[in-house]
Amino acid sequence: MCVFSKKGIIVGLVILLFSMSANASPFMSSKKSLVMKTQMEQLEEVYKILMAARPNKKPAILKAVFSPSDNRTYTKRLRVTATAYTSHVGQTDSTPNIAAWGDRLHPGMKSIAVSRDLLKVYGLKHNQKVRIKGLDGEYVVLDKMNKRWRKKIDIYMGKNKRKAFQWGRRKVEIHWN
Repeated sequence: MCVFSKKGIIVGLVILLFSMSANASPFMSSKKSLVMKTQMEQLEEVYKILMAARPNKKPAILKAVFSPSDNRTYTKRLRVTATAYTSHVGQTDSTPNIAAWGDRLHPGMKSIAVSRDLLKVYGLKHNQKVRIKGLDGEYVVLDKMNKRWRKKIDIYMGKNKRKAFQWGRRKVEIHWN
């Protein structure tokens, strides 16, 4: 049996966590991704050991490490069709960088356009933050789609037509409050 001090384990967790985040990259090789997964599994094992030793007390550092970055709970969810669009005249109107409410769109923004029934029937609003299951981060409702669409979102892809075509058309689940 190996005995660790609680302080030593916590310091090790923090160092491991920061080394993992420093090594993270969207262009990460599958080998590096596997190493990070193994490190996370090790962190989870250490967490279980610590929690078994102190079931009623959770050290503050562990709350930060093992809690989701966004503690927000979403009360509403809906399955919709998701497509993608870019800031090109052929995919929008003559002002491709200006959304329906007058917001200016810039490449890199996490923004979506929504069908008007999502606004009227389901209660989404301008500037509403939405999570799209399977995608990282929150997207902001900045644009409205043509009246003909129902239960549909359009994810903004900046000027990257290739990325938009690769996305294609998918069924996704969205979450919001």
